[in-house]
Amino acid sequence: MSLRLGQLAAAGRAPALPLSIALPNGELRLLSLLRVLPGQRYVGEAEWQGRRVLAKLLVGAKARRQHARELEGARLLHEQQLDTPQLLHEQQLDTPQLLAEGLAEGEGGWLLFEFLDNAVGLGSVWQALAEQPLLNAAQRAVLGEALAAIGRLHARGLWQDDLHLDNLLRRDGRLYLIDGGGIRAQLAGQPLAREQALRNLGVFFAQLPAELEPFIDSLLPAYLQANPAHALSARDLQVPLAEVRRWRLGDYLKKLGRDCTLFRAERDSDGLSIARREQAETLLPLLREADAAIAAGRALKKGGSATVARVELGGRPLVIKRYNIKGLGHWLKRCWRPSRAWHSWVEGNRLAFLGIATPQPLAMRESRHFGLRGRAWLITEHAAGEDILTRFAAHVHGTPPEAELQALERLFAALRRERISHGDLKGTNLLWQAGQWALIDLDAMQQHRCARRFARAYAKDRARFLRNWPADSALHRLLDERLPQVPGTCPE
Repeated sequence: MSLRLGQLAAAGRAPALPLSIALPNGELRLLSLLRVLPGQRYVGEAEWQGRRVLAKLLVGAKARRQHARELEGARLLHEQQLDTPQLLHEQQLDTPQLLAEGLAEGEGGWLLFEFLDNAVGLGSVWQALAEQPLLNAAQRAVLGEALAAIGRLHARGLWQDDLHLDNLLRRDGRLYLIDGGGIRAQLAGQPLAREQALRNLGVFFAQLPAELEPFIDSLLPAYLQANPAHALSARDLQVPLAEVRRWRLGDYLKKLGRDCTLFRAERDSDGLSIARREQAETLLPLLREADAAIAAGRALKKGGSATVARVELGGRPLVIKRYNIKGLGHWLKRCWRPSRAWHSWVEGNRLAFLGIATPQPLAMRESRHFGLRGRAWLITEHAAGEDILTRFAAHVHGTPPEAELQALERLFAALRRERISHGDLKGTNLLWQAGQWALIDLDAMQQHRCARRFARAYAKDRARFLRNWPADSALHRLLDERLPQVPGTCPE
């Protein structure tokens, strides 16, 4: 299949590959896509005059501006002698008159970079280490590499406004900065100003687990060795880090109901369906036949307000929860506000984003008629672990395993740190999975802006959790001693 560059703007999210793109000075054969912003940007591996290249193809109304940013970023990195995939120059090409970058009026822009064989993003390396003990030697080494590269960038007066681990590629022991479109300069060649350096470091640390925050001071020397221009500490990063964390969470939550890279949303006359994009092809048909799947599945709960069943999809166990409408009065109370399925979809994704364990929410559907909501469905991963009542049954008058107590402390500490209340912490809503406690049944979960209201809600959660065991039991006393509290609780 062959297209003009401008025709890519209408090619959608997944054009058929391989794809030949007719550039003004030759033909580019696109082999794979690494990143797609439909109608705007297509990035992938390609062939150009017999060699492999990384191609960035920019189309649509923003093509001129994006091309200029990419070109300027690549130029800045090259001039400051920072490791980055090289933009191909004329003398590197078999045919000298063919250009490695360009902008065609009415078509779009292109940039061709050397393709880094066997390169791996530090984000992938970090994910492979995610289940290991917090900040072990391997994790510390990865973060040290990244911070040293960021330090070198800042020392040359540059920063990357979309700074994350996958914008650092490792090959043969060297790190390469990519995504020149995000490179900005303050005064190239001179160290970045302190405030800008702190804001950019806040962007970096905000994308790491919040549990790492107490260790920031021990990580910063790798940065300071590469950029000793300013004395920085974890205390200096508190405000920019908190600001970026809030922004990133809000930005992520806005995507939950719209069609984007992460999620596929479909609206029709019967309602709204949303699924994780990488699984949408199988999950959306399941949503459309959710009631039949529930009837054929294994019932986990048969209640008036909700019906829950375990189902199989291609041999994979899933859970479907249907939120029922019990009658006209119940519908009148529910129809004008977001469904409980939507609320659980948002809160499950919130927990996952914040690194708090919960079965992954996969898809959600609300039935809607003339804008008024009716029944709704939520699909999540199946959580196979034991609940805490079963897990601790043999330890009511003794002491549970220390690893499970520490995991419980971490869970409550995370809820306190993020100001999240669950609303119904009965024992069956905490499941032991993969060395951590996972929360389920998120219908009443809430993240609080007001510290005082959170303190009251957290105190209620904690008290409800402790009521899972007799007040005079050894386990109740032990948990009461070990679980963190929030001072300042007061009545309405």
